[in-house]
Amino acid sequence: MTDRQAAMSEFLGTTQWSNAQRVTVAGDASNRRYDRLTHVDGATAILMDAPPEKGEDIRPFVKIAQHLDAIGLNAPRIYAQDEYQGFLILEDLGDDLFARVLEVSPHLEAPLYEAAVDVLTHLHKAPCPPLTPYNAEVMTQMAALAYGWYVLGSTGQIHPAKTTAFSTKFSELLTPLESAPQVLIQRDYHAENLLWMPKRDGVKKVGLLDFQDAMLGHPAYDLVSVLQDARRDVSPEVQSQMKARYITKNNLEADEFETAYALLGAQRNLRILGVFARLCMRDGKAHYVDLIPRVWSHIETNLAHPALSSIAEMVLNDLPFPDETILAKLKSKCATVPHL
Repeated sequence: MTDRQAAMSEFLGTTQWSNAQRVTVAGDASNRRYDRLTHVDGATAILMDAPPEKGEDIRPFVKIAQHLDAIGLNAPRIYAQDEYQGFLILEDLGDDLFARVLEVSPHLEAPLYEAAVDVLTHLHKAPCPPLTPYNAEVMTQMAALAYGWYVLGSTGQIHPAKTTAFSTKFSELLTPLESAPQVLIQRDYHAENLLWMPKRDGVKKVGLLDFQDAMLGHPAYDLVSVLQDARRDVSPEVQSQMKARYITKNNLEADEFETAYALLGAQRNLRILGVFARLCMRDGKAHYVDLIPRVWSHIETNLAHPALSSIAEMVLNDLPFPDETILAKLKSKCATVPHL
């Protein structure tokens, strides 16, 4: 038994789940792991294992989960916690992730995404707890990950001057977004983190997961996250309908919101491009490379908006198109680059 397993057994021994059957149900891009606990009476719960020694911290998850619950959204209730060792026992919201439901029932795409949009409307009208701002400076640094990890993996070198030129121009484009009303953004709001729970009422039909990285940002950010999904294609019709639904429900000026949406879409997908390259090259998770073509398509879509004309040509020239050769280069460097 490893030290981590011993710590887990010790924690479970302080709860009613000490003798529960434990089956791993998920891992993610971080170092967290999730097990389903099944009690002898048939009750279930989820054990989150988030090792502090690997950089994990459960306190943000607890803080945001409690906030979401307090404003009437469906985040898992917390049954037990050990902040020091990084363990949580959570309400089990089931396995019906949007992505899995839609594989079986694609006709539910519009209703599910309508529910997801309504959750955002509800969230954005609620008071927001103190959070770190996801401002132009931070967003630019995150987008520039593409100029680091992706460029290094695909070309073998980094070009600091190009990175600086991009960062300067992109920051100028993002800065006006800071004047918009700021809301809680979950930052990983997509079909692999949303659960369909149709037996519940209203906004509680959507179960929420993986929100511990929440920050204070523009209202369009999570809408971009759910509609420009790195893991599944959302039909163009549904994307248009959902943007219109959010704009109407929140009484927004359409052109201004579309501009913000395109800017944040470019920022988010450039960040993801860099992160997926890093997950392969640094962390040995090569399967994320297979998602890069879809992310690239989102980048091209957003760069086509007139508001991004000043950087579109630059980005498309600086970042290699992810053809089969480039993707193979990235995979060939899997788990070989510990840092930039």
